[in-house]
Amino acid sequence: MKKNIDAMNHPTKVKETIGERIYTIVVYLLLILISATIILPLLHIISGSFSDPMQLLTGKVSFWPKGFTTSMYEKVLKDASIWKGYLNTILYTVLGTLISVTLTACAAYPLSRKDLFGRNIFISLFIFTMFFNGGLIPTYMVVRNLKLVNTIWAMIIPGALSVYNMLLVKSYFESMPDGLRDAAIIDGCGPLRTLVRIVLPLSLPVIMSVTLFFMVDYWNSYYSYVYYCYDPDLRPLQVVLREIIKKATGDAEAEEYVPTITVQMSAIVFACIPIICVYPFLQKYFTKGVMLGAIKG
Repeated sequence: MKKNIDAMNHPTKVKETIGERIYTIVVYLLLILISATIILPLLHIISGSFSDPMQLLTGKVSFWPKGFTTSMYEKVLKDASIWKGYLNTILYTVLGTLISVTLTACAAYPLSRKDLFGRNIFISLFIFTMFFNGGLIPTYMVVRNLKLVNTIWAMIIPGALSVYNMLLVKSYFESMPDGLRDAAIIDGCGPLRTLVRIVLPLSLPVIMSVTLFFMVDYWNSYYSYVYYCYDPDLRPLQVVLREIIKKATGDAEAEEYVPTITVQMSAIVFACIPIICVYPFLQKYFTKGVMLGAIKG
């Protein structure tokens, strides 16, 4: 008994082989390299947005601001249309994410049930749309015939369902024990009540993960407005920022000329702030939600 307690308190370390050590070193080096390719450009953009334009153009700015200034942000925020674009984008993101997550859960749950008649056929049809679609013109004709052109629904409905996210949620639902659903049926729950009361609360990690995916997609939405809308009051933030950057190009000989690259960096940072603020609250669910649905056996 005493030996067992000592073994539990002082577990034996497994000695790594040379091959395992080399593999570990290579993995860490790759992680550092990949992280650097993501973090360093972001640091350069942030430092450039707070730097003097001439310092940036002469290549003196790397990862720390030179000639610290907020004039670029003042120029971006001076345009009144940016606040209208912010409100529009928040509306599209909140409403679109709510609709998309609802559609995704409603599509994934029945497809996760092995007793669904024609289940494999439906899954094949969904997967088929990932590789083949009607193209831009047929899609525009559908949107036009549904009277969605130049409405907020044109910014939401065409991309409301992502097959990839739906398959991710379906895989997560399939990993749940069948006994939970059977117990819910015995207690008198129908399919909808089982989904809402049992399945969704237990699937919070994957729901939060796809919510983050949809939020980022809607927040960065640009082409939906270009394709389906022409009302300036419906412009999302990305379209407004593009127009601000175009205005900033100006005349290189003008006294108030501002290099376009500096305005671009400020606009990028300004547009990313809300998503960066939201991500920490969803990050704890992200890895768990994405990975658990992929575990089989």
